[in-house]
Amino acid sequence: MDFTKLFSLEGKIALITGGSRGIGKMLLEGFLAAGCEKVYITARKREQLAETEAEFNAAYPGKVIGLAGDLSQRDDLAALVKELSSRESRLDVLVNNAGAAWGAEFGQFPEAGWDKVMDLNVKSLFFLTQALFPLLKAAGTFDRPAKVINIASIDGLRPNPWETYSYQASKAAVVHLTKRLAARLIKDNIVCTAIAPGAYPSEMNKAAAKNPEGSARGIPYKRVGVAEDIAGGAIYLASRAGDYVVGTTIPIDGGIVNAWIPEDFNDPSGH
Repeated sequence: MDFTKLFSLEGKIALITGGSRGIGKMLLEGFLAAGCEKVYITARKREQLAETEAEFNAAYPGKVIGLAGDLSQRDDLAALVKELSSRESRLDVLVNNAGAAWGAEFGQFPEAGWDKVMDLNVKSLFFLTQALFPLLKAAGTFDRPAKVINIASIDGLRPNPWETYSYQASKAAVVHLTKRLAARLIKDNIVCTAIAPGAYPSEMNKAAAKNPEGSARGIPYKRVGVAEDIAGGAIYLASRAGDYVVGTTIPIDGGIVNAWIPEDFNDPSGH
């Protein structure tokens, strides 16, 4: 066993959607550190995309390529696939990270807040994976499978107190869709898995960004996540180390899903 190669991404070509900020940017940093040959990132905002591209190319010249577009729009999705296909003959790792959230009280929750979130978080994830299937298939072999890593959420594994109905439903859908995709894609040497992040500072999780100490009170580990936490999990799944993990969703959340007991919990058994 060669440990130096077990978690290496050397020579791999990856695409991270929503890669210019938040968790996507954390994954970009990790993939580059793990040796990726090239990492393509997508974002809707060209300026933000260019800033991230320039920031990381200073340390990793020519290894980060930004492709602008709104993946919830089929024309933009098709343009992205066309551009990537014109540049590469294979894609070793696809990270479906781009996502949206919407919060509103039950009685006022709008259809727009449902459609926007479902379209990006579930529909676009499926159709981008479908469209990139030829590149993924070209990369995958029995001994070196290609990888699809879907970024779900702990909100897809258990309900949270906030009224983010479409977001929680969409992430639960991603967890189950990952299983179904995995069953199909493994036939072509493509391993599909998912990560369910907990609280990480980002524009989507403003509470963790603006008040990390407050967020930490509800986390068994008593801190919010940092780049090494989420990137480490993704590198594991994307590398040789994760080849035999198929269809699984891994919570990387400091114990919220599997180790949290409310401090005011009263055990009816008296223990």
